Amino acid sequence: MILFPAIDLIAGQVVRLERGDRARCTVYASDPVAQARAFAEAGARWVHVVDLSAALEEDEDARAANTAAIRAICGIEGLSVDVGGGVRSLARIDQLAGFGCKRIALGTVLVTEPGFAEVAARGFGELLVADVAARDGRVKVNGWRDDVSRALDDVVGELASLGFRHLVYTDIARDGMQTGIDVAAYRRVAARAGFPVVASGGISSVDDIRALAAAGQDAIEGAIVGRALYEGAFTAAEALAAARGEGRPDQAAERGRSC
Repeated sequence: MILFPAIDLIAGQVVRLERGDRARCTVYASDPVAQARAFAEAGARWVHVVDLSAALEEDEDARAANTAAIRAICGIEGLSVDVGGGVRSLARIDQLAGFGCKRIALGTVLVTEPGFAEVAARGFGELLVADVAARDGRVKVNGWRDDVSRALDDVVGELASLGFRHLVYTDIARDGMQTGIDVAAYRRVAARAGFPVVASGGISSVDDIRALAAAGQDAIEGAIVGRALYEGAFTAAEALAAARGEGRPDQAAERGRSC
């Protein structure tokens, strides 16, 4: 199972939000490139980078700082970048692909502009990831702020029919809360999609990672881990070992500060 340590960006800083709420933001690092390099040194081969400033439609300076960070992270040798957040045009996909991003996630536009989603899927194929977030089975968009009155199962089925073969499913109620995971929910989404999904939201222990890995490659392609890493619930080395089904070394991690 692929482990994706998360680097969520606001104005060039590494942050985490609780349940996608901008008002509940914690800053963990001011140098996202150094953070990505630390994950690579711990053994990570992928990172999941989210441009929250773009997703939340923040100002141009904040978005430019994130773009510069993404480009620099793509330059780290041996590290593949899965990037998303506010990707709403073919030009942005081209730009990120030019930086060297190995996967590019589309979220809001998949639901609000199905014609665009179809064109993008046809043009970029395996490079693209469908990023779907839901609460209580209902899909949310625009940084999880808006309800589009669409059922999760319907949206996932439509995206699979368009040709998407990578999908991140985020359980909004659990994201950033370290409340544990619902493996059965990811199994259901994978069954609806017809291919394994990447699990996101709520991972709080290495046992959660092991449970996802044990679900099998037919259901779970990977897992995104964020706040639990930054809060010291476990280290990147421990998480990577758990994803491989191995034991956990003992290390400590630094806690964050308020935004």
